[in-house]
Amino acid sequence: MSLDRRSFIAGSAALAAPLALPMQVFAQEKIVRFSLPQDFTRIYTFVTSEYNQGQRDYFTLVNDRGGVAGYKIVTDITDHANDLPRAIEAYERGKREGAVLIDPLSTPVARALVPRALEDKINMITAYSGRSDAADGSAFPYVLPLSINYWTQAGLIIEQFKKTEKGSLKGKKIVFVHIDTPFGKEPLPILNVLAKKEGYELTAFPYTPPGNDQSAIWPQVRRARPDFVIFWGAGVGQTVALTEAIRNGLPMDRVSGSVWLSESDMDVVGREAAKGVMKVEPCVGGREPKVIKDILADVVGKGKGAGPENKVGTAYYNYGVQMATLMVEGVRKAAEKAPNGPVTGPWLNEGLRSISNFTADGLLPPTTITKDDHQGGGMGRIARWDGAKFVPITDWFSANQDVVWEEIRKNSEEFKKSGK
Repeated sequence: MSLDRRSFIAGSAALAAPLALPMQVFAQEKIVRFSLPQDFTRIYTFVTSEYNQGQRDYFTLVNDRGGVAGYKIVTDITDHANDLPRAIEAYERGKREGAVLIDPLSTPVARALVPRALEDKINMITAYSGRSDAADGSAFPYVLPLSINYWTQAGLIIEQFKKTEKGSLKGKKIVFVHIDTPFGKEPLPILNVLAKKEGYELTAFPYTPPGNDQSAIWPQVRRARPDFVIFWGAGVGQTVALTEAIRNGLPMDRVSGSVWLSESDMDVVGREAAKGVMKVEPCVGGREPKVIKDILADVVGKGKGAGPENKVGTAYYNYGVQMATLMVEGVRKAAEKAPNGPVTGPWLNEGLRSISNFTADGLLPPTTITKDDHQGGGMGRIARWDGAKFVPITDWFSANQDVVWEEIRKNSEEFKKSGK
């Protein structure tokens, strides 16, 4: 997928250009502008396209229903290709043109933009990306994960492994295969602390990004005879890792990924071959949630969908809808506090940080964002691939949050002191 710079009033299925046109046309309307520079072409590709499609479809649904509290959502969509100069350029352009929120969907990009977002008071969404310590809103007031961070995800996976072993991991072997980037290394502090606490042996195998060749690693994993395997990457790294795990005969019901595993990945790997593999779910998958049904009826069904209909309800699509619902809820809460704005970063920040017990009609676990907790409570669930779909094998739960928040505060305190 290639994407030139486009400005998009989400109430229309068409992407309009140039930017000045929507500003003129909607000058008399109350608008809230979001900037969505994301990686459509280099590393995350189909992850981004499905996630972004979900966002755009939800914004269309909201705008077609009259907006939120009298405001229409306008999005500027660009391709930063996971390239920092391009991402910074897109950020600066969004700032000039009045964006009050940016969602770059990339760990290296988000990390690079943290100082700018904090200084400019532009809300940066770092769902499933960026710094895990951004959960501490006192240190990162304008950086908002809005969902379970990587440390929490690692804690959930370990808790599920422990449950599988009837409550004890003492003496067990867990292997962690990960992309050799800050994103890939992110869970290691939590996994190491929990290894000491729970008594398991942890062995890590990093691979060179983007992860096209992992053939030398997985025979070593097999020879280690692990009780459980966690694989941690995104895009091609995930499909290659899972393919190699299958090829090396690892039992899929003892293998888990993070949130970055979807139906599209299974199409690449082989749906039947991957049966049993687990993942973390931050929201409900499939087409049963009310909001997904509404999108199918009122957006896709009316020819206004932003992408292929068969992607509606997939994991990454629903992640996009999840984040879009939280962004819109932030606007609604901001308008409750100050109906007439002015629409600024601080205005939206007040709304985002007062989201309370929000589920988007059952799409996500109860989520509460406060000025201290930008993660939203730390609830997720574990799902297992049955050959056709991901089936939840737990209810929504939180786990090991004492360990997670100890790591969050340790790192956020260092950020307060050094800015790093």
